[in-house]
Amino acid sequence: MSSSPQPVAPEGREPPKGHYSPGMTAAPFLFISGHLPSIAPGSADLDAEAESAIRAMLEVLEAAGGTTRNLARVTVYLAGVEHWPAFNDVYARIMGDARPARTVVPVPALHHGYLVEIDAIAMI
Repeated sequence: MSSSPQPVAPEGREPPKGHYSPGMTAAPFLFISGHLPSIAPGSADLDAEAESAIRAMLEVLEAAGGTTRNLARVTVYLAGVEHWPAFNDVYARIMGDARPARTVVPVPALHHGYLVEIDAIAMI
């Protein structure tokens, strides 16, 4: 791996509309940008949005050669603390035995009206 940071993006995924990379490696770290669900805003409930956002974050992790075991820290932004229990259930199901450090931040609103956004740091 190069000593300078390198962008990481899952194959076949449309490039972000904003001025950023889905992920950036800076050996031995992988910094994963905040990921919103990949489904249409307002088209699903919290469970579907949470699963979509988690899977989008994991796609970047996998594109860098990692698995959930490589995650060191995950930050979750939820539009309303009342969504925490439902989010936690989806997260636990997808993450299995992996238990990276995690912070859940209740926020008043997220871009496009989504309920969840996730970013992460991994060691690859």
